[in-house]
Amino acid sequence: MTAVFEVTELSSEPATPAAELTAVTKWYGRNRVLDDVSLRVGQGEIVALVGRSGSGKSTVLRVLSGLAGDHDGEREVLGAPAVAFQEPRLFPWRSVRENVRYGLTRTKLSKAEAFSRVDRALDEVGLADKAQAWPLTLSGGQAQRVSLARALVAEPRLVLLDEPFGALDALTRLSMHRLLLNLWREHAFGVLLVTHDVDEAISLADTVLVLDEGRLVHTLRIRNPRKPHGKHDVETENYRGELLAQLGV
Repeated sequence: MTAVFEVTELSSEPATPAAELTAVTKWYGRNRVLDDVSLRVGQGEIVALVGRSGSGKSTVLRVLSGLAGDHDGEREVLGAPAVAFQEPRLFPWRSVRENVRYGLTRTKLSKAEAFSRVDRALDEVGLADKAQAWPLTLSGGQAQRVSLARALVAEPRLVLLDEPFGALDALTRLSMHRLLLNLWREHAFGVLLVTHDVDEAISLADTVLVLDEGRLVHTLRIRNPRKPHGKHDVETENYRGELLAQLGV
């Protein structure tokens, strides 16, 4: 399903890199999972990475996040990137407010400053009234909003999203798309979105990259990113066909 909504665009000027990989190769034992991968995510830019299961998408994200440091090639990232996964990974023994505060563990903010920023983040994702709730009382969409607030509370320059909307129903997914774009528009961070959903990639991204067996095999630039399109819009259908062909579908 392709999201249909309007969002004010950021500047079309070339973006300063929020992250860049140059000729990155990564091995797990004897298996080469990334092969000479180079990519760039500008500040205020959304880049989607699509590919079949096992193509290396999550490994790219792990390299960019710093969770997989033993690789060949160069990695450059502005500041400490934030990561959100398909599963919200909330601590069930901590309140929503404390879960979001966990995103500030690497900062030196006072307790008062930290909670002020936490409350602002919860307000931005529409969950100010759930600050004292326990994670197990939340819906799937609410839990994913908490995960996004936790990722953004430290005001990162780069946000890494590993299929964060894949487990949500279609309507909740569209709501999360709108929320992500509103926050992106407000804070101008760079985004790398790992997704298996071609329509999601087309509707959200400036650029869609196709990964196959650890290699980047195709780059698709979206001519009018995030502009409203009808369900059977010709341009969207052409993009979909191009990506599906690259994926062998």
